[in-house]
Amino acid sequence: MAKQLIIIRHAKSDWGDFNLKDFDRPLNPRGHKNAPEMAGRLAAKEIKPDVIVSSPALRALTTAKYFASGWKLEAEQLHTNASVYEANIKMLLQVVNGFDDKHNSIALFGHNPGLTDFVNYLTDEYLTNMPTCSVAIIEFPFDEWKLVSSNTGSLVLFDYPKNGLD
Repeated sequence: MAKQLIIIRHAKSDWGDFNLKDFDRPLNPRGHKNAPEMAGRLAAKEIKPDVIVSSPALRALTTAKYFASGWKLEAEQLHTNASVYEANIKMLLQVVNGFDDKHNSIALFGHNPGLTDFVNYLTDEYLTNMPTCSVAIIEFPFDEWKLVSSNTGSLVLFDYPKNGLD
């Protein structure tokens, strides 16, 4: 069974409190609006992962929880992985290569610039930037996550809040 990776950048975060650590920044009002909207767009297309793996940073985890709710996933289907926070391509690849093969579709919530670089690494597409709350869906023609590597995936969907397309 082919594998599907749903890569989602966290929704728009709030820069209002400069005393907060980057890790603890919350979503801003637009982020709280965009995350459920984007989750709804995917649910309407019947795109739903088996599990979610999220950066534990507040803005990523909050975004992941909105999507989990939109997808009607159970709490135990949402996992955090500290390696995703501020990850580069190599670290993100290690995370994905370590996914359990029993899951055919996994949503990964994280941060830029790592996610944009990762999508470009996995596919032969070139995205200049994954905007906040954007979604890139990549499909792989094999049944083991450890086989995911450079240019092995096909970008089948790229969407973001300001895209306005249904």
